[in-house]
Amino acid sequence: MSLGLVFVPCAGPVLAAVTALAATGTVGTRVVLVTGAYALGAGLPMLAIAIGGQRLTSGLRILRTHALTTRRIAGIVVGATAVAIAFGADTRFTTALPGYTQALQNRVEFSSSARTAIRDLRGGGEALAASGAASRAPEAPAFRGIDSWLNTPDGKPVSIAGYRGKVVLVDFWTYSCINCLRTLPHLEAWDRAYRRAGLRIVGIHTPEFAFEHVPSNVRSAVERLGVRYPVGLDDDYGTWDAYRNEYWPADYLIDRAGRLRFTHFGEGAYGETESQIRRLLGEKAVLPRTSVADTTPTEVTTPESYLGYARLANFDEFVTYDKPALYHFPKRTLSRDELAYAGRWTVHPSRIVAGDDARLRLRFQARDIFLVLGGRGRLSVLVDGRMLRTIEVAGPPRLDTLARFPRLDTGLLELRFTPRLEGYAFTFG
Repeated sequence: MSLGLVFVPCAGPVLAAVTALAATGTVGTRVVLVTGAYALGAGLPMLAIAIGGQRLTSGLRILRTHALTTRRIAGIVVGATAVAIAFGADTRFTTALPGYTQALQNRVEFSSSARTAIRDLRGGGEALAASGAASRAPEAPAFRGIDSWLNTPDGKPVSIAGYRGKVVLVDFWTYSCINCLRTLPHLEAWDRAYRRAGLRIVGIHTPEFAFEHVPSNVRSAVERLGVRYPVGLDDDYGTWDAYRNEYWPADYLIDRAGRLRFTHFGEGAYGETESQIRRLLGEKAVLPRTSVADTTPTEVTTPESYLGYARLANFDEFVTYDKPALYHFPKRTLSRDELAYAGRWTVHPSRIVAGDDARLRLRFQARDIFLVLGGRGRLSVLVDGRMLRTIEVAGPPRLDTLARFPRLDTGLLELRFTPRLEGYAFTFG
């Protein structure tokens, strides 16, 4: 148990990574060095503990005198620990401990460098459409694992093969993602402008949060947002994995022969994407270009901030996992982008659930502030101590706009939740 408290991260994931590297690559200098580094990292602490323990026991007369009794007591402790583990006591104990390494772990795991390294190992989405030349472009993967389809006759599935002879734009999105929502007007404009010329847009809704797995929630969002093109529900990430995708939103443009010719990840570059659509359609000088404002943020804003403990960052208090606990705002001034909770909260992996006197503060820099909210109740929004608005929350979880400013602004956001309201993630514009 003591080793479990100090060994962060645990050996299992590291060993798995080393094994995967050795299994998928040739045995060379890199593999030998990585394996050797892991062996040293795992072995040296054990050696230090063994030597230290030996010196400790040899230096303490009482232990030498009662060596047999000490071994018996140690045996009883080991046996009791094994019984406790068998009945799940270790899990209850560890979940009761605060997540003292969570912020550091999140900062490492979700950093841009870590994501880039993982994408390179997996063969990320960029590799699927690395060449714009038809002769070298890879064949587009088929849609896989789609549970159901929206906006098709009688819910019938669509397919890449069935669209052969058409230009297809596959858009990965999820309905509570502000980046995806800012992309939708452009997709809808292209659908209207180029459908007769042979463009087909297919939305692949791959959920990020649990509530986005509920078909009725997605159906309501599609209707509310006015999406008219087919939308496939990719709840098990079958198509996401087939395209080796990593992003919301992500666009994959497929030519009439079924080959991937262009990709774009994230918001923006709408002019470039439309130019590629027109090129593949052969409509460069025939149809007028669409005219939709690009609302992609260009200024530095507070980054997306998740509220559940699985991806909680910029949070400086111990977190109690999955059960109600009392939190307090720090007496010091929050630094930029820092979060703090006060009152009673239950913090789950991907969401927080409000209890009595539940409040949240965030030092932000943004023009627009959005929050994914769920449950039923009332949310009060204050900025720098001034009440801005009150939001009535009901129905399926969705993205709500908390505040809009005429220009980039900084301030202290405070939210006051009625009990049982749920918060998932902030995004900013």
